[in-house]
Amino acid sequence: MIIPELRFSLWADFIERSFLDGEFKDLIARGIINGATSNPAIFKNAILTSSAYKEQLSTLGDLSPKERYEALAVFDIQKAADILRPLYDALDDGYVSIEVDPFLCDDTQATIAEGVRLHQTIGRPNVMIKIPATEAGYAAMEALASQGIAVNATLIFSAYQALKCAKAFERAACVSAKTVDTVISVFVSRIDRAIDETLRTKGVKTGQMGILNAAEIYTEVQALKVPQCRVLFASTGVKGDELRASYYIDELLAPNSINTAPIDTIKAYVQRSDQRMRLPIPSHVIDAHRIHVAQAGVNMSKVIAQQIDEGLEAFKVAFGEILSTLELSDGK
Repeated sequence: MIIPELRFSLWADFIERSFLDGEFKDLIARGIINGATSNPAIFKNAILTSSAYKEQLSTLGDLSPKERYEALAVFDIQKAADILRPLYDALDDGYVSIEVDPFLCDDTQATIAEGVRLHQTIGRPNVMIKIPATEAGYAAMEALASQGIAVNATLIFSAYQALKCAKAFERAACVSAKTVDTVISVFVSRIDRAIDETLRTKGVKTGQMGILNAAEIYTEVQALKVPQCRVLFASTGVKGDELRASYYIDELLAPNSINTAPIDTIKAYVQRSDQRMRLPIPSHVIDAHRIHVAQAGVNMSKVIAQQIDEGLEAFKVAFGEILSTLELSDGK
């Protein structure tokens, strides 16, 4: 559940048209979520597997595959934004995010142009433009936030990335006539999935490094006190039965933060109803576990670099599969 007094928010990491018309509204009405996020993989699964898109798709035959994708995605984002608008107007988050084309991740000017275009096309104030945290992305984030466009910095695995994003938002706040909300999306569970098998064979406690890495990033971003900027914990779903379903929400409860999670993870968290704050975590605890991980033969710098590369590639693959399928469909 949302914890207003601590400004802890829970967002749904899921977008699909029939969901927006039903369960999404219920979760909002019950005070469980107050925002939503999307990414190319989420839209791929929705558009390519749900029958809810067939009718609109049949009207888009004269458009290019990317134009068809955007028409479908923009419709959903507008719908979600309209449903969330009362929360936004009440200053209770109410944001939904849409990501720029991941193939633009190394092109600052193209990312800026697409972010501006998407924001204008959607035409809703409570939409965040998601930009991957690459060297080209940092400048694009600053440019969009300077223009009064809310930004979700995504695919963050390291303090270096997070601080580059935070400083970009800080610079934007200094020049913008109106400071906008921004979030720094720190990916969590992917780190544990990458290293836990190795740690298990060495007798090192698993399911920890993703949490501790995210906790350290959270503390460093909080210390900067960038206006209207919060850490958002992403990749918080659990794969397998080793960890409880709500683990990455429970263990990352922190003031002035957001957790975006799959619907089943959110439901598990609500059922557990454990709202004890877990962050910040003392630096000596983080350092001690990092030593154990290194002694197990895991190079965290390499792991993080690999996760950044794999995360970008996964989004590119998902986006490419959407476009390929829409090209073959010929709008039918």
